[in-house]
Amino acid sequence: MSQLLNRLPGVIALCLLTAALFYAGGAFAAPAGPVAAAAGAVAETAEAATTEAAAAVEAAAVPEEEAAPASTLLAHQAPLELNEASTSWILTSTALVLLMTLPGLALFYGGMVRRKNVIATITQSVGVAAVSTLCWFAIGYSLAFGVGQPMLGFDGDTVQSFIGSTQAAFLNGVTMTSAHSLAPGLPEYLWVAYQLTFAIITPALVTGAFAERLKYSGLLLFTVLWSIFVYAPIAHWVWGGGFLGSAGVLDFAGGAVVHVNSGVAGLVCALFLGPRKGYGTEAMNAHNPVLTMIGASLLLVGWIGFNAGSAWAADSIASVALLNTIVAAMAASLTWKIVEVIEKRKPSLIGVLSGLIAGLVAITPAAGFVDPMGAMIIGLVAGPVCYASSVWLKKLLRYDDSLDAFGIHGAGGLLGAILTGVFATTAVNSLSEGANIPTQAMGLASTIAWSAVVTFIILVICKFTTGLRVSDAQEDEGLDTTLHGEALEKA
Repeated sequence: MSQLLNRLPGVIALCLLTAALFYAGGAFAAPAGPVAAAAGAVAETAEAATTEAAAAVEAAAVPEEEAAPASTLLAHQAPLELNEASTSWILTSTALVLLMTLPGLALFYGGMVRRKNVIATITQSVGVAAVSTLCWFAIGYSLAFGVGQPMLGFDGDTVQSFIGSTQAAFLNGVTMTSAHSLAPGLPEYLWVAYQLTFAIITPALVTGAFAERLKYSGLLLFTVLWSIFVYAPIAHWVWGGGFLGSAGVLDFAGGAVVHVNSGVAGLVCALFLGPRKGYGTEAMNAHNPVLTMIGASLLLVGWIGFNAGSAWAADSIASVALLNTIVAAMAASLTWKIVEVIEKRKPSLIGVLSGLIAGLVAITPAAGFVDPMGAMIIGLVAGPVCYASSVWLKKLLRYDDSLDAFGIHGAGGLLGAILTGVFATTAVNSLSEGANIPTQAMGLASTIAWSAVVTFIILVICKFTTGLRVSDAQEDEGLDTTLHGEALEKA
């Protein structure tokens, strides 16, 4: 009965429409009796007028068609010139990059924490993905990839150097026939989705720095503010037509935008929150290295979409980026293992996997600018550098970067971005012309400064609103039960 009542308005409207059509049909069919004679009497006149009327209609149709308003494009848009091959590849790459966060990063991080915090750690990745998606839809995309408009007395070009616009807020103006001017061969909806996956994984990487001690409500507020005020502006500076990209800073797939940005933010979070209870005095061994292995493998596969997809086309640059990604990852895994064996006499699975990720991070800014030899060198150097940052530097300075967000992503991103200035070659990508270390360093300095300062401000806001750190009792018992009411069964 309830379903019938719900459909009643639609049924009534359909009946009224049908009745109106029958009435109209009856009215047009009415001249069948006396009116038919009158119709016959004027038939000759009507026939004479037909040719003249048709000519008039035809003449009027052309100006009317020309006067019809064309669809208005936003400042960042271009008409879609669909490239089906590239669209197919970016559709695939979008799925691969999303796979990096869920379930890749979630399992990678989840396997490295203690048993009592596994569910909480994985839930953080899910929560970040949800919040980041809505922020990107609402305003992030427009701020990152829109074209700056005159504001507060500044002209459009000045604004564009630092931030996009709100023209495409809630994807206003994005249509089935629009494309972003950076990629006119891709439907804009696909461009939005692909860039969204980067906006998701970047704050998700930050969670590794404060694992096992952050309130879930604090995490959600932090993600909202960080996505809008940290990620979107830096993405615009480098990729959206901002001052870093215009200055010649090279960042193929996110060395500065994703890895240095998240690594620096993670370091600020770790210092702000302080160490976990018992850090340095109690064993905090990884709960399940096998989960970490599964997560790292998914990250490796997903990274192909991350790096090769950033060519934005199915072409030779995408191909070399794919190969460079695999070569650098394997090289870094090997050199991390060598350093670990020298120091600890045994290569751990967590260590081998950490080296793998270090290579992936370091090659990210360079993937589409260097040849495979350059990629191998970057990977070989990344293993020892990220090992030193994750193990020795952390011990020296005594900060608790729980899962090495800065140790791997911060240090690896810095290294990769600098070495891009060394190994980038025009034989691979014409945009490599003029690549140099000072320009790369300038881009890194801007990213570090903005990420560090604004992240600190956001943490202060969160501390005095939602709160940030769980209580000592909650930390002792574990976040799985105290925050989420769930727990893994005991073996």
